[in-house]
Amino acid sequence: MDWFQTIDAYCERTDPGFWSEPLNAVTNAAFLLALLPALRPSQGRRLGVFEIVLLAIVFAIGIGSFLFHTFATRWASLADVIPITIFIFAYFAFALRRFIGLSPLWTGLGTAAFFAASLLAEPVFAPLAGSSAAYLPGLFAMLGIGLFLILRKKPVGRTVLLAGLVFAISLGFRMADQPLCDVWPIGTHFLWHVLNAVTLGLLLLAARQVRGVAASALRAT
Repeated sequence: MDWFQTIDAYCERTDPGFWSEPLNAVTNAAFLLALLPALRPSQGRRLGVFEIVLLAIVFAIGIGSFLFHTFATRWASLADVIPITIFIFAYFAFALRRFIGLSPLWTGLGTAAFFAASLLAEPVFAPLAGSSAAYLPGLFAMLGIGLFLILRKKPVGRTVLLAGLVFAISLGFRMADQPLCDVWPIGTHFLWHVLNAVTLGLLLLAARQVRGVAASALRAT
C-alpha cells in the first residue's frame, strides 16, 4: 500500500495541493476551541485523569483532521480516523461507568458489545449513509444514553442528548458534501467540523458536569 497516495474525497479539493481544502483545513481550529470551556476551573476542582485523556483525544482529533485535509494522503487519513474512533469508544465506556454507574466489569462488557455492534452496523447502513455509516453507532449511543439519563431524572442527560442532536445535523452535512458538489462547490464538510466541535464540547462539559455533581455529593456527606 502506498501511504503517500493522495486521496480526493471531498468537494472542496480540486488538486493535490496542501491548501486545496482551505475551509476544511482551517475549521479544524474549532476542535481546539471546543477544549476551552472544559479547561476552565470549575469550583476549584482539578481535571480528573479520564477528563484529561478525553481532552487529549479531542486535541488529537483536531490535529489529525488538519493533517488529512492538507496532506490528503493515506497516512494522514489514519491520523484523522484513529483519534475519532478512540474517542467514540472511550467516551462510551466513560458514560457507562460515570453517567449510568455500571461496575468496571459491566462497563467493559458493554463497551465490547458496542464495539461488536458497530462493526456489524457499518456494512448494514453503508448503502444508506456511505462512508458516514461508521458514525451512526456513535449517534445512536448519544441519543440512547441521553434519553435514558433524562428518564432517570439526571440533568446530564440533556447535555448528552443535545450533543446527539447536534451530531445528527453534523452527520447530515457530511453526507451532503458530494451530492451537493455541483451546486455548492465549496462543499459542506467544513460544517461537519464546526458542528462536530460543538458536539465534542458538549460531551466534555457533560463529563465535567457529572463529576461536579459527584464532588458536591461527597462534600454533603
